[in-house]
Amino acid sequence: MPTLRIQNLVSDAGQSLQLELCAGQAGLGRRISAPRIQKPGLALSGYTAYVHPERLQILGLTEISYLGTLPAEQVRDAVDRLASLEPACIVVTRGLELPPALLEAGDRYRVPVLRTALLSSVFINRVVRYLEDHLAPQTSLHGVLMDVLGVGILLLGKSGIGKSEAALDLVMKGHRLVADDIVDIRRRPPNTVFGSGSEIIKHHMEIRGLGIINVKDLFGISAVRDAKKIELVVELVEWNEEEEYDRLGVEELRYRILEVDIPMLRIPVRPGRNMTAIIEVAARNQLLKIQGHHSAREFQERLNRAIAEAQPPGAVASGDEVE
Repeated sequence: MPTLRIQNLVSDAGQSLQLELCAGQAGLGRRISAPRIQKPGLALSGYTAYVHPERLQILGLTEISYLGTLPAEQVRDAVDRLASLEPACIVVTRGLELPPALLEAGDRYRVPVLRTALLSSVFINRVVRYLEDHLAPQTSLHGVLMDVLGVGILLLGKSGIGKSEAALDLVMKGHRLVADDIVDIRRRPPNTVFGSGSEIIKHHMEIRGLGIINVKDLFGISAVRDAKKIELVVELVEWNEEEEYDRLGVEELRYRILEVDIPMLRIPVRPGRNMTAIIEVAARNQLLKIQGHHSAREFQERLNRAIAEAQPPGAVASGDEVE
């Protein structure tokens, strides 16, 4: 399960979340393991049954105001009780003044105590989105990810079958490259997967015989994008005369990535086939399916109706048993 260190949260998202470290520097190595946050109001009053470790705890105006009504000894007991539950960190919002007992507890229990000038609602919205992105299940695949007519198409196939060449042709037709060779994939709620290129080879392609090219420099910023939702998987396979390929497209294949099933096409490659045109048409056809128009199934339904209407009354359909 992916985790995120508090020191990375502060350094990477510190500007957008406006975080400053106030205490507990020794605990910056603590990890957040879930994107859900908690506001431990009841925990401060003594009910700690549902305070989860390794989660980010937020103290807003209500919690800090409540602590301000307590005697100093009760404040110390309340924050000690919270810090002893091993939270990932404690964040105080609105730029509120921190009780000295909270700072002491952060240092004593090695729990980072952070402060932000943002309102609680704004901070929660931003930090949850950040955590969902960085704690999402992830994997990497060998392939090419393209944005073709707004459809994220993941090209798969064995090395040397022509994935990069097909992608380059698509770029020259005005479509956009997301990643070549290594596609980093993250799952985002509810059931979608997004792909992007690694930072090292982002916007680059390897073309055998030509070498490494920079698509962004060659074709401009409009020829690339950083990330795209994967909506169709196209596997390029070598043509085999003995294999029967789908000629109607009525039954859809599925390719599972991070427990998400994505529509899949298996396209045989042979000399004379325009793979770029086929992939482009596959994108257009996928757009029709998203809008509720399945050409192959509609054709099959019309064919079945025509056969039924052409059958004479009382005739037995082929394959039916006669009693």
